[in-house]
Amino acid sequence: MTKVLLVEDNEMNRDMLSRRLARKGFLVVAAKDGLEGVSMAGSETPDIILMDMSLPEIDGWEATRRIKAEPETASIPVVALTAHAMASDREKALNAGCDDFDTKPVELDRLLEKMEKLLPAS
Repeated sequence: MTKVLLVEDNEMNRDMLSRRLARKGFLVVAAKDGLEGVSMAGSETPDIILMDMSLPEIDGWEATRRIKAEPETASIPVVALTAHAMASDREKALNAGCDDFDTKPVELDRLLEKMEKLLPAS
């Protein structure tokens, strides 16, 4: 079963996306802020990370930089999730180490397609 680490501070968004992903067969673990996301990336060894960019403690850009800086977590694909849909936001996320970028509100089919491209073939 593919394990997804969802880093999202909004409880309603976290709950809704977790349930939708679980119904699609993913095992979802969730973090509510950037520091917890960095910690759980190491302890939970997820197959992929969905990273909100606007987070308390440290933002998603910094959390991604820290995850990608550690040898144990550097290869985990990270998809940035943000309500900011400008080209500069996509570029900023990719420069921070994100492997892809998706906008909120999340369109599940589009997100699943991006996740599928980043996950190793099972």
